[in-house]
Amino acid sequence: MSPHQPTRRPAAGAPGVPWNRQRLRSNNEWLLLELLRTGGGTSRAQLARDTGLSKPTVSAALAELEQAGLVREAGRVAPERGRTAVLYEVDPTAGHVLGVDIGRARLRVAVADLAGTVVARRDVANRGRTADAVADAVVAAAHEAIAEAGLASADIVHAVIGTPGVWDEERRGVRYATSLPDWGRPGLFDRIAEGLGTAVTVANDANLAALGEYTLGAGRGSRMFAYLLVGTGLGVGVVKDGELLLGAYGALGEIGLVPLPAVPPAAAPLAAGQDVPDATTLEQQAAADAVVRAARDFGLTGTGGRRLTAKQVFARARAGDEAALRAVRWEADRLAYAVAVLSAVLDPDLLVLGGGIGNSADLLLEPLEQALRRFAPRCPTLAPSLLGEEAVLLGAVSTALEAARPAVFERRTAGL
Repeated sequence: MSPHQPTRRPAAGAPGVPWNRQRLRSNNEWLLLELLRTGGGTSRAQLARDTGLSKPTVSAALAELEQAGLVREAGRVAPERGRTAVLYEVDPTAGHVLGVDIGRARLRVAVADLAGTVVARRDVANRGRTADAVADAVVAAAHEAIAEAGLASADIVHAVIGTPGVWDEERRGVRYATSLPDWGRPGLFDRIAEGLGTAVTVANDANLAALGEYTLGAGRGSRMFAYLLVGTGLGVGVVKDGELLLGAYGALGEIGLVPLPAVPPAAAPLAAGQDVPDATTLEQQAAADAVVRAARDFGLTGTGGRRLTAKQVFARARAGDEAALRAVRWEADRLAYAVAVLSAVLDPDLLVLGGGIGNSADLLLEPLEQALRRFAPRCPTLAPSLLGEEAVLLGAVSTALEAARPAVFERRTAGL
């Protein structure tokens, strides 16, 4: 298991890859498979024109791919002149992947085919009170989704798990995942991998959300794109020219760990003799629990004897409750500090607000922009997430496909 690094198939002639006729033929098949994946149904003649390969070479490669179950006929087209041509497309059922999003409140699981189409999913409350209970709930939800898709565990080629924290390969665990019970315990993800019975990659949830948003959402086309995930935790994923930035130790974007002096929500001056509050982290002052604390300090209480939640705070702010609106403005000020730090260090052209709290961009963006004018001389364009709570899960699926596609190709063509 390791953090996400896109898997690419080495070409013949690359260092450490000896040239031979079998390798060349295999590379031709991979080239055609990728063209079909990105271009959809295509004829042999068009593939020959697109690749510069001869028609006999294309025909032979397609026959091999079809025999391996990697491509299939997608219909026929009758040109104005000439014979009817057979169209080919990638067979998306040749393999499947698993995406997992582990959060403090929810566990989300999706099974997708090689085209990225989600064929089954589970979205359940995270009721685990121990790390083992959470891990076992993830495995159980995954098996339910796999069964719903009509598959067996062996049909899953690769799984990617999105989680708070930073994966540490040496410890075989994650660091800095303070929102989940004992989540940094070494060996916990080995337990999940054993339960799933497939290859597993562990990745930071904000990084996966950034990849999902860049691929499918608001980040498309951005040169330097940052995704600010604000929920039970606080993290940032950064994509530059289509590549995820991880940093030297995989901890790039752990902005929630930045220490801040604690400030009372009312921002009142300290009374004579009153102690200066202890320093806290940005996550402690800007994530969900901090929003609830601020709202309570402003006089907001739960309804019907129920505990106040961040979701309720934003709902009541939309209804015009003044205490809730003050808590939202307080949250915008805290986030403005985070964005100002990001802007100074990374200079992104776009910042997308996402996560459980970030999904309330309709309330946060305007006061956030106003606060940023006080903190930062130059600010990125701010935008709401288009993927919402699906960002981490879809990023996990997309990342799993990067590893699964070459693995399926090698596996299915090995015996040809």
